[in-house]
Amino acid sequence: MPMENLKDVYLDQLQDLWSANTQAIDVVTKLGRAAEDKALSEALIAGVNGMDDGNQKIAEICNRHDIKPNGEHCKGMEGLVAEAHAHVLDAEFANSDVRDAMIITQYQRMVHYALAGYGCLVAFANRLNEDEDGAILQECLDNTYNGDRTMTAIARGSVNKAAA
Repeated sequence: MPMENLKDVYLDQLQDLWSANTQAIDVVTKLGRAAEDKALSEALIAGVNGMDDGNQKIAEICNRHDIKPNGEHCKGMEGLVAEAHAHVLDAEFANSDVRDAMIITQYQRMVHYALAGYGCLVAFANRLNEDEDGAILQECLDNTYNGDRTMTAIARGSVNKAAA
C-alpha cells in the first residue's frame, strides 16, 4: 500500500527505528563484551539498556496507533551491523586499545543513525499534533544524544590516547 501522507511516513519510520534498535542491541552487546576499557564497556551496556528502553517506548506508541512495531526491516542498520562485525568482531587487532577505538567508531555510526531516526520522528509527531508521542520520542532523542556525548568523552579521554 502506498504512503499517502505524513502520518503514513511517521508510522513506517517508527517501525524502521524499532527494527534498527533491535538489530543494534545484539551487536552492541557483543561490542561491550569485546571492549577492554572499563568505562567503554559500561557505556556500551548503558547503550544497550537505552536502546531497549527506546524500543519499549516505540512499541507503546505503535500500539496506540494500531500497528505492530516489527512491521519493517531496517536495511540501513543491517549494513551498520555488518560493518561492526567486519571491522571489530571478525577483525584482528594488534592490541585491545586499537580494538576499543574501532568499537567506538562502529558504535557511534549506529548511534548517529538512531539520532537521525529519532529526530525525524520527533518532527513528524510534532507536525501531526501527536504531542504525547513527540514528548516520548524527544526523551529518547535526548538520551541518545547523551550516550553519544559519553562515548565521545571516553574516546577523547582515554581510548584514543591509548590507541595512538
